[in-house]
Amino acid sequence: MDITIALPAECISNIISLTTPRDACRLSVVSPVFKSAADSDSVWENFLPSDYKQIISNSVSSLITSLSKKDLYFHLCRNPIIINNGTMPESGKKCYMVGTKGLSIAWGDEPNHWILTSLPESRFPEVAELKYVWWFDVKAMIETRILSLRTNYTAYLVFKFVESKYGFARRPVDSGVYIEGSDNGVRRRLLLDPSRNMARLSQDRRDGWIEIEMGEFFNENGDDGKLVCSLFEFDSFITKRGLIIQGIEIEAGVRENESGVRSIASNIRYAAFHIRLAAFEIRIAACEIRIAVYGPEAYCPESGLPFTISG
Repeated sequence: MDITIALPAECISNIISLTTPRDACRLSVVSPVFKSAADSDSVWENFLPSDYKQIISNSVSSLITSLSKKDLYFHLCRNPIIINNGTMPESGKKCYMVGTKGLSIAWGDEPNHWILTSLPESRFPEVAELKYVWWFDVKAMIETRILSLRTNYTAYLVFKFVESKYGFARRPVDSGVYIEGSDNGVRRRLLLDPSRNMARLSQDRRDGWIEIEMGEFFNENGDDGKLVCSLFEFDSFITKRGLIIQGIEIEAGVRENESGVRSIASNIRYAAFHIRLAAFEIRIAACEIRIAVYGPEAYCPESGLPFTISG
């Protein structure tokens, strides 16, 4: 049975809105009926941040308000609106980047150790360049209430090196991502400047910077307080210099690494997609059974409205 005949467009849109933006794009090529449902504002409004109207009010362009919800979604993905020194919607979720001025840097106010400079490729007016330290300690703190709810986030250090770098190839730094006051003690050892014969955990971005994953956390209801993203090295007493920090970025989701291997959190989300897909098929089967039992006039549990099948 053709479900595009059995189900009204509102019902199909409601089902598609329970999936993901990528799924909606794939479903839009199934048929003209699916395209109409998958491209509808009711679907794409679910993929935008709940406070997207407040976010786009910060845009200097008045044309953005005239876009369809789908076009608005992709416009924000390609042209994120930066507010409050870093929050922006991307991939349907709010991300955050703490620039240099928002970071807590040990000896950061001492010109002999750190200096503020400007680079044309930086998102922020100033970046921090390390001149000379023994102890390395950089920290960002973000209020969880400003992030998207029920969302997995990954923290990244965004950085690069000057030519006269030293100290980061010989000794890894430790990173921790945790809620303030609830440090779970989980740490990652990150080698920011590995030699050629060593595994490289960092990767080049397309904006002239390098990023390395610091850790993950799940933002349930946004009421946990402050998220701490810490990067430090206290024990080696090896001098360090030449690092330039643009900031620490909190990004929704978990990427695949260069070998294509997913993290545990990514596998959980991958399984959740298949559970949603199975639930979608079960709902369709339930509608078909109801139609077979009750005839052409049946009831759609998704929309709560009766519908009639012609022919």
